[in-house]
Amino acid sequence: MILTQYTKEFKYNLNLAAPVMLGMLGHTFVSLVDNIMVGQMGAAELAAVSLGNSFIFIAMSLGIGFSTAITPLVAEADTERNFAKGKSAFKHGLFLCTTLGIVLFLLLLLAKPLMYVMDQPEEVVVLAIPYLDLVAFSLIPLIIFQAIKQFSDGLSLTKYPMYATIVANVINVVLNYLLIFGKFGFPELGIVGAALGTLISRVVMVFFLWWLLRAREKSKAYVTNIKIFVLESAMLKRIISIGLPSAMQMFFEVAIFTSAIWLSGTLGQNPQAANQIALNLSSMTFMVATGLSVAAMIRVGNQKGLKRFTELRRIAISIFLLGVILAFVFAIAFVLLHKILPTIYVDLEDPLNAIDTREVVSIASTLLLVSAVFQISDSLQVVALGALRGLQDVKIPTIITFISYWAIGFPISFYFGKEEALGSVGIWLGLIAGLTSAAILLFIRFNYLTKKLIKLETANVQRA
Repeated sequence: MILTQYTKEFKYNLNLAAPVMLGMLGHTFVSLVDNIMVGQMGAAELAAVSLGNSFIFIAMSLGIGFSTAITPLVAEADTERNFAKGKSAFKHGLFLCTTLGIVLFLLLLLAKPLMYVMDQPEEVVVLAIPYLDLVAFSLIPLIIFQAIKQFSDGLSLTKYPMYATIVANVINVVLNYLLIFGKFGFPELGIVGAALGTLISRVVMVFFLWWLLRAREKSKAYVTNIKIFVLESAMLKRIISIGLPSAMQMFFEVAIFTSAIWLSGTLGQNPQAANQIALNLSSMTFMVATGLSVAAMIRVGNQKGLKRFTELRRIAISIFLLGVILAFVFAIAFVLLHKILPTIYVDLEDPLNAIDTREVVSIASTLLLVSAVFQISDSLQVVALGALRGLQDVKIPTIITFISYWAIGFPISFYFGKEEALGSVGIWLGLIAGLTSAAILLFIRFNYLTKKLIKLETANVQRA
């Protein structure tokens, strides 16, 4: 009977989270399509995409993390029926995200020379730089999209970003096929074609989502007649106070996965390509957990606006439980399919690269077994972060993520990831340690805060 108070929320949580999951999976699907198509060209090309995307992921983590500040503010305003507060949060968030997108693009251009001093294979760096140029520019529309998406999520209109992402994915797949391989008279651009397809699809994604929200009665007034340069310092400060720590939380996590790419690059192009395969597959399951994280952020933000803290805790725990169940399913799938899944990324019929291909698949298969181990902790930590963002508690979680990933996880990856130690498996052992530490500490933080809020709620009721 006690369990049913949580399981009865599963259907609503999934209905709210499913469009977010599909939308987030859509972003990962863009990378999946790039990897599969580019993987047919060889290990060096796949490693180049991996190296280029490692820079992109760092910048993207800052942009996406910052944009999450919009959701709890809009969700809180929505339950308070405060239109002016909700529109202000969206407008100021959109302005800040657009500015951040431009800054991140410029920083990536300045960071390109770092590839030459990172002990990466030279042939990989040469291929990666032109790919990075175009994908870096695509960060601007992507982060603008994230601002609009987070606003839409805050109003519980989670399906519209999903629709926009699906359209963008279709465009990306078609353009990749045409431009990577030069089909139907289009130029054969290789991995630059993959980058161009990503850029165009992300521009379309922004305009399509805005068009969808403009046509919806609940959101139309928010997304039209926006005086984007008429700004208030109080709202700018509030979004920055939530967005900056949230960006750093995501940065610390993404950066340790990016460090895994760089560390694997020091082992050679085959371990780096294998790492990219395992990372891409793990990202697919992580996006499901991210969907639940957004659901937690929305529902916790709603209950915070209503000041119903007992209900807030019950709903959040129901999402934690659902996340653990789904993560367990994914862990079993990785164990059962660890030898099969990596083969979809490579051309097994290519005799010229047969030796490299076998090594890539072998390493990636082993890494998927490691990934199976951290599925539950990865899910729990990201859902806990979403719940804490819904409470607008961001400073302590930022410290927790730094300690977990960089004081605990990275040293283990660095020490055991050397060729004379455990190699690629050693790198991923550090990921297990970091994610597990974050999951435990963030849950403790959520447990402490919610019990404290419930005590205050009970005291207020008794006084009344």
